[in-house]
Formats: sequence, C-alpha cells, structure tokens
Amino acid sequence: MPAPAAPPPADRPRRVVLDCDPGHDDAVAMLLAHGSPGVELVAVTTVAGNQTLEKVTRNALAVAEVAGIDAPVAAGCDRPLVRPRIVAPDIHGESGMDGPVLPAPRRAVDRRHAVDLIVETVLAAEPGEITLVPTGPLTNVAMAARKEPRIVPRVREVVMMGGGYHVGNRTPVAEFNVLADPEAAHVVLTEPWPVTMVGLDLTHQAVATPDVRDRVAALGTAPARFVGDLLDFYGTTYRSAQGFPHPPVHDPCAVAYVVDPEVMTTRRAPLDVELHGSLTTGMTVADLRGEEPGPDACRTQVAVTLDHARFWDLVVDALARLGDPA
Repeated sequence: MPAPAAPPPADRPRRVVLDCDPGHDDAVAMLLAHGSPGVELVAVTTVAGNQTLEKVTRNALAVAEVAGIDAPVAAGCDRPLVRPRIVAPDIHGESGMDGPVLPAPRRAVDRRHAVDLIVETVLAAEPGEITLVPTGPLTNVAMAARKEPRIVPRVREVVMMGGGYHVGNRTPVAEFNVLADPEAAHVVLTEPWPVTMVGLDLTHQAVATPDVRDRVAALGTAPARFVGDLLDFYGTTYRSAQGFPHPPVHDPCAVAYVVDPEVMTTRRAPLDVELHGSLTTGMTVADLRGEEPGPDACRTQVAVTLDHARFWDLVVDALARLGDPA
C-alpha cells in the first residue's frame, strides 16, 4: 500500500471527522472542535460505547443543538465487532449524559450509516485532508478501513482517545474504549496510517480544577453553562467511582492535539492491543525500549505530557468563540 498522502498547506483548517460516544467528555470534545478556528468539523459519527447507540446519538444531536453545530451527525455500529457490548453508566449515567438538561434536537440524524459517511467524506476530500478523531470504541473506524481500504492512505492521521501505555481504568491495564472493542483497536493500530494514541497516561493530566471551572462559568453563555452542568455530574461520578478529586476530561485532549500539537509531548513507539490474555485483554502495548524510532520506521506514537494551562486555554477560547448560538 502506498505511503499516506502529503498533508495540505498548514494555513488551512484541519478538517476533522469526530467519531464519538457522547458521553460528558465527548460533548466537550465536540464543543472544542466546533469552536476552534483551526478546525473544520465536517462530520460527527456515533458508536455504541459510553451508552447504547440510540442514547449516544441522541446526546450528539443535543450537543449539536447547544453549540449550533451544523455538520452531519450519523449513527454507526451498535455493538463491537466480536464481543458483547459494554457501557459505562457508573460514569455517564443511564442517559450517557446525565446532569444537564438536554435540549430536544430539532434536526434528524443523517440517513447514512456512520461507516459510509466516514468513507464518503475521506474519498471526496483531497488526499491527506481528513483527520479522523475517534473518542469512543474504534468499531466504526475499523469497519471503514476494512470496507474501503482506499481511505487508509488518504487519511492525514488518526488521533484516538483510548488506551494507555502504563495504566488502565476499566481493568488494571485496559482503558474502556479499547476494552470495549479490542479487535477494532487492533485493526486501527495496525493499518498503515499515522496514529497518535492519546491515552490515560496523558488524559489523567487534563483535570477540571476549580479555577478551570471558574473560568468556564465566567463566560456566562449557554454552552459554558452546559459544560458546567456536565462537569458537576461527571465530577461526582469520577470522585465516587475512581477517586479523582477533580474529573479528567479525556476526549477533548485528542481534539486539542489536532488544534495545537504543542499542547502535549509525544513519543514514537510501536503499538498493538492484547486480544487473548485472561488478565490483559484490551491492554495497549507500547514498545518503549531503546531509542525512539524515527517516523520512517514507526507510524504510531503515544501522548506523554500535557500542558495543562495551554489545554484549558484552548477549551475556554473555543467556548468563548461559540458565544450563544441559540
């Protein structure tokens, strides 16, 4: 297969397909992508993960309503490739986005399947123009790569929120998104496109501290109040379920890397997923031995250190730019 195409000029907004399972932190990721001038959110696709496909799709439409997002929203796979579906009501509640009052969507979900929307979007764009940002289980992205292999060399890069090279959350070694569909994660990590894994080692640094929440509240807009309500519920469940004094917002970190790669440091390393271990299924394995390989030898990398202040500046700036869309 040919090497990935060269990216378009740097002065163009990064065109992004956000594949997600909203989810409180997915909602913030949507708002960040839509409010950042350096990103064009061309499509939102949903996948079963934090809750069932029906619930997360409804949540995505609600967030689009809050933020005035007009990109198409398409529903995708309602279960993993091979395994039984798992959801996360202990973190996200029965709706998948408990806490805020969700507006009734005034628009319909796109009639296309999410996998088809991903394929059509990549093939319609110039090579190297579309970045895929999956922040849920990787079922849709894996299916798209398998259904239409021509998209793989045309995608600029995949920036995924998932995994962790030292830590898990659903098990001691496995992060939820990867554990939910490890076979899909294996497909995505082993296709010959560039992949940045923004895992728990990085996202656990993206905590919404009281000063951050004060900055969001000070905006006084409907999207900012929505984020405040999200963090109220999300902070409570993260404290009770995982012992965090302040909640880490995982999914916006992947979008933030696309907006501003300097917001985090990365290290190039071969990556794969354990599919068979009785104690380690879903573990993302990063080979960090020896010297860091160069880009010609290794097309996968892991996120390491977050610039906390710079990250939250990006989020607050995006929320401020959204204003009051209603």
